[in-house]
Amino acid sequence: MTAETSASRNWLWGPYSRLGLIVFMATLAIDQAHKWWMLHIYDIEDKGRVFVTPFLDLVYVKNIGISYSMFDQESYTGQIMLAGFGLLATLALWIWLARGASNRLLAISLGLIMGGAIGNAIDRLVLGGVADFFSMHAFGFYWYVFNIADVAIVAGVIGLLYDSLLASRKDAAKSL
Repeated sequence: MTAETSASRNWLWGPYSRLGLIVFMATLAIDQAHKWWMLHIYDIEDKGRVFVTPFLDLVYVKNIGISYSMFDQESYTGQIMLAGFGLLATLALWIWLARGASNRLLAISLGLIMGGAIGNAIDRLVLGGVADFFSMHAFGFYWYVFNIADVAIVAGVIGLLYDSLLASRKDAAKSL
């Protein structure tokens, strides 16, 4: 292997890339399988709102924007742009995983975010918006409707925040 080939491989593959890839693919597969099942087998569109618990309902909402329907894009071109942004963000996260992931938590967190982002990007291209199903509510207040990809993204961000706090504490302890 030449030095150039080795350098390009290291740029796209690091010590935690395998773990991140497994988490990414599992997240994507679970998200897409759940969405397919909800739309084609359970037929949530025809059922309307389904009561599950006093704080959780199932309902189908096609989100044509991003979080809380910001930046609504009714046109397919707009959906392609949002999907493209998700793809670019995923590529940037992959490079971070390959070049800068220094532990398992970071790799798992990045894998969750990438899997969720691509899952929602696929929805935009196939459905013209993101398929959301879970409606949390309490005391008359309804939070946004979300899906498994959204849960993975939030869990990944929490993992990144936790990892950054651990790193900060370790750096502070070393400086004493």
